Amino acid sequence: MRKLMMKMSISVDGFVSGEDGKMDWVFKSSDEESRAWAVGVSAEAGLIIMGRKSFHAMAPYWPSATGPFAAPMNAIPKGVFTQKGYDPTSSIADKDKNLPAAASWLETRVFNGDLAEEIKALKAGEGKPIVAIGGAEFMRNLIATGLVDEYQLAVHPVFLGKGLPILNGITEAMDVKLIEARSFPGGIVVHTYVPESKQA
Repeated sequence: MRKLMMKMSISVDGFVSGEDGKMDWVFKSSDEESRAWAVGVSAEAGLIIMGRKSFHAMAPYWPSATGPFAAPMNAIPKGVFTQKGYDPTSSIADKDKNLPAAASWLETRVFNGDLAEEIKALKAGEGKPIVAIGGAEFMRNLIATGLVDEYQLAVHPVFLGKGLPILNGITEAMDVKLIEARSFPGGIVVHTYVPESKQA
């Protein structure tokens, strides 16, 4: 069975973006070591999943991007979850569709069924971990399924005061075990949690 990992940047007061969706604060505390960690997590994935809004924002950028994040983001298969239907090719500019790096974005799998059932089917298969990234609404819905095996929360040294949370949809207390805490020079601390229900 494949593991489902959630990787998310979050403020000290629990927001994943400002009310306007801006995430410029994420880059202020980024450093070479934290970026290397993030690239490493992405590179270990067998599938990267996200919601429609995140896909629409990322797909036009990555095929022509350079830098350490570009390789895993372009090479690893993607999945986009949407209830409304979606054509992944519509997010990529015509001038970029012939780029070799655009192939995995153009071939993104679209999942539009029941989220929990779709995730269960993906996890039942074989392969490297599934890594969920980006999008407050998608993450809230994913958490609500109870199917996340590992939460990797990169806590940035900032108080936003208000913004978009991802943990406000939990209806019952969920005990988690901290299995690793790793700090980086810029002030980011990555907390890795595993739900107690997933413990052997």
